[in-house]
Parts: sequence; structure tokens; C-alpha cells
Amino acid sequence: MSKKYFGTDGIRGKVNKKNINGEMFFKFGLAAGTYFKNLKKQKQTAIIAKDTRLSGYTLEPALVSGLTSAGMHVYTLGPLPTNGLAMLTKKFKANLGIMITASHNLYYDNGLKLFGPDGMKLSDKIEKKIEKLIDLNIRLNLSKPESLGRVKRLETANEDYIKILKNNYPSNFSLKGMKIAIDCANGAGYKAGPLLLKSLGAKVFVYGASPNGLNINHNCGSTNPQSIGKIVKKHKADIGIALDGDADRIILSDSNGKIIDGDQIIATIAKSWKENRLIKNGVVGTLMSNFGLEKYLHDMGVNFFRSDVGDRHVKSLMKKKNINLGGEQSGHIILGKFATTGDGLLVALEILYLMRKKTKSSELLNEFIPTPQLLENITVKNKEIIGSKKCQKAISQSLKLIKNKGRLLVRKSGTENKIRVMVETLDKDLLNKIVKIIKRSIIN
Repeated sequence: MSKKYFGTDGIRGKVNKKNINGEMFFKFGLAAGTYFKNLKKQKQTAIIAKDTRLSGYTLEPALVSGLTSAGMHVYTLGPLPTNGLAMLTKKFKANLGIMITASHNLYYDNGLKLFGPDGMKLSDKIEKKIEKLIDLNIRLNLSKPESLGRVKRLETANEDYIKILKNNYPSNFSLKGMKIAIDCANGAGYKAGPLLLKSLGAKVFVYGASPNGLNINHNCGSTNPQSIGKIVKKHKADIGIALDGDADRIILSDSNGKIIDGDQIIATIAKSWKENRLIKNGVVGTLMSNFGLEKYLHDMGVNFFRSDVGDRHVKSLMKKKNINLGGEQSGHIILGKFATTGDGLLVALEILYLMRKKTKSSELLNEFIPTPQLLENITVKNKEIIGSKKCQKAISQSLKLIKNKGRLLVRKSGTENKIRVMVETLDKDLLNKIVKIIKRSIIN
């Protein structure tokens, strides 16, 4: 049975429409609080963080009200990267961690990501159980006045998160002498990112760290990576770091201003980890991962496995295969040795740690030649059009043109009204032609 409210990565949508409004967030909080409260006959604890969207300041109080009405104690952390929330959920032994974010989307969207006490995103099974509680009569889940939860604000969340990150590395790890540019996407990492790099001694050029509630991901961050390349060249920085709105993604720029995507980052880390850290000698990517990465790893003797798109699917396959490195071309990269979900700042630290052995990021971050690839996100009124005869015919026609010498992936976005098309082939002339064939079949 499909889920009613939760998508591939929590709940997400337009603010003040459908599920993203105060009334529904109260219901989400009440339902989630009731589920965890029923596991034990005592008060439970939830912690809440958010990115910098203006809507977060209206949705968070509604969520808090729902959780406390169910009898859960709540700690609010303010703006904090998603994996910081996951790490602190585990550290504080909370029953539930909730991140209010729409990740890389623009300000007019928002949503929720839910984490369990192990710092892992909630399973489909638990999400379905919470969904059943959402649709119950509110009065059935309200606690008695004497059993209501309490609310407390924690002001040290970013410092606590940074401490956890730094503890993964030797105490003498220093970035002194390095020039680093960072674009925080005016999002959740705008405090932690610069603080982390400066605390390690780097000279930091900070961009996208002036959130106003409406500028998150706007012409900045990992979804607009050309910006970080220009910033690196302007300041002659050693490397550039671009985060997304909730800082669980990272795209880099090398010292020449060349954009380095998630596939190249994974290749770099895999090469370093192969000797003593890469568990089961394997790496997990997705259906979107470039074939050049797969070939590179294969030639290096590393097993490569593809999951469905989405960091949840990546993590699930990593767990199934007992593999500790995986991620997506978009910059969602999971370092299983250190984290339970994607973390842009953690990945940045790992790359910076590796740079101690090489003077230039351009030498470290260009491990393979990518197979020519074209990605296009096509906005549609109804995503189900992907199953139409016209679209399926276009896909068949495109596959015949590729002739088993490339890959085509046409899929529905799990979070937006978009069809995502990926074409990969050595015949560069075919890339645009195939995208146009698919596009004509789904746009009236």
C-alpha cells in the first residue's frame, strides 16, 4: 500500500497548500508523538531543527503544539544541517528527530524529515503507522492536561554538531594556510559551515550566509554550482564548497574553478578508503550515477551497486550489502563510518583531510572522465503521464536510438511535479535529441 503523506524523503510541498500548513503540522506532530508515546507508558522526547525558510517560523510552533499535546517533551534547536539533527537525535537519546526543510527547493516549499533514535530516517513501516494516526479524530490522541509535554530551546546545537564532526579526525588536524570558499545556500549550514572551517584555521570566503527567509537556494548553493567556481577563481581559493538548503548535499569546485559533482567526490573517497576503510570493497551509487564512475571503480577492483534514486534507497542498499560508502551525483554522500545520512560538511572535512597529501584540489578531485550525460527536469501537471502510451512509445523509440550503447532513465520526482530525464551515451549528438523526444511526449 502506498503512503498518503510521506514521499521518498519525508513530507514536502508548497507552503499553505495541501499538507504544508499549520493545521497539518499540528496533526503530524500529534500523530508522531502518539506513535512514540505508545511504545512506552512514559513521556518521550523529540528534538526539532529547521532550515532558514520564513515558513519554518509558522510551521514549527504548530508541530511543537502537536507533539506536546501528545505528551512528548520537545527541544528546539533552530537552524541546523540535517545530519546535525540526526547526530544530535542519537547523542541526546531522543525518540524522534524532526528536520523542517524542503532541502534544495526554493523558499515557497517546505516539509519534514523524520529520524529515529538511531539517527536513521524512519522506515516506510513506521511512516505508515504514523499516517494512520494522522487521520484519526484529534481528540483521541490528546493528552490530559497534567501529561502535556514541555518545550525547551537549546542554543548550542551548532557547536555540539561541530564538535562531533571534528572528533572524527585527529586533534592536530588543521586547515591553517588554506584558502577555502564556501557557499551556504542561505540555508541551514550558514552558521555551522563557516564556524567549522574557521575553527580549523582556514581563511574562509563566505557566501550565501545571509538568510532572509526567502533567499534559500536562490541563485546560490549546490543547485547553482557555477557560482562557487567563480568565487574560487575570484579569491584564488584552494577549493570551493557549495551546500544546499539543509546542508545534506555538497558540490565542490577545484582550484581551477571546475565543478566537481558527487560522482567525482565518491571516486576520490573510494580511492583513498580502498586500502583500509572500504568495507566489503564496495560502493553504492544510484541509477543516475555516471557510467564513468562505475567503470573507474571496476577498473580499480571495487564493486559498484546501483540503488533507486534517493539517499534513503542508497542507505538501505548500503545497509543490506554492509557497505560504508555511497551517494548520488547530486551530492548526497553518505560516509557510513561517520554518519547515517548525507552530510555536506562531513564530506567536505573528509576531502580537506585528504588534501593534506596533495597541494591542489585539481589533482585530487578529477579521478575519471565522465560519460557524456544530460539531465533535465521537466515540470508537468500530472506525474502519472509517465505511464501514458505516448510517453512509453517515446521511451522505446529513444532506447532504439541508443542501441545498448548508453542509458536512459525517465522517472517521477518524489518531491516535485516533475519528470526527471537522464540520458547517457558516447554519441553526444543523441543527448539533446532524446531529451526532446521524451519532452514532446509529456508536455501538451
